[in-house]
Parts: sequence; C-alpha cells; structure tokens
Amino acid sequence: MSAQDIPSGRDSDNDYTSRDGQKQAPIPVQKDEDAVESGINSATEDSDAQLERDDKDAIDQSNVIDGGRTRGAAKKAGSYTEPDDEAGMPDPSDGTSRGATEGVQDSSTADAVQ
Repeated sequence: MSAQDIPSGRDSDNDYTSRDGQKQAPIPVQKDEDAVESGINSATEDSDAQLERDDKDAIDQSNVIDGGRTRGAAKKAGSYTEPDDEAGMPDPSDGTSRGATEGVQDSSTADAVQ
C-alpha cells in the first residue's frame, strides 16, 4: 500500500462535480469546497433568539389538544374479541383441507398413499 492510498482525513470528493463547461447547467454540481449561501442572516442564524423563534414557529398552539379531551376514546373492555384460530379458514367439508381428506382414498392419489 502506498502513501497515496491512505486516507488523508479530509472528507472531500470532487469526482462528481460538473465540468467547467457545464457550470451553467440548470443545476450545476458544486465542489465540496465551494461556498454555499446560507439564506439566513449570518449575524443571527446561530443565536438563541433565532432558536426561540424557530421553536415558536414549529409549535402552533392552536393545533395542540387540551389535556382531557381524548380520555375515554379507547374501546370499552370486552367490546373487542380476537378471532379464533379457525377464523378465515375454509370449512373442513369443502375438500381443501388435509383433515377433510384423511382416510379417504382418491383414485388419483391411491398409488401415492400406499
């Protein structure tokens, strides 16, 4: 292994960037080192005041349900019963279950059974 194969610790890969002649494309791919516009006032973007405004914007108090309004919304005890193990299964007499054919010899399966 040569020294070139050892990672330098930098997290940068510019192999995917747009070529110089393609930088005018509708969505050019920038290099990792290129400056990126923030879109927020750099003087206040990391301030406690900005974080407080973000919290207020994120939590719209008109959408918060008051304490006891959902109490009792659950189903009453005993109003729901789980289906038994046979629910959704075909009736044994319809011929599709193994139990219905046990002991009955069909001419097409007689050789296989013996």
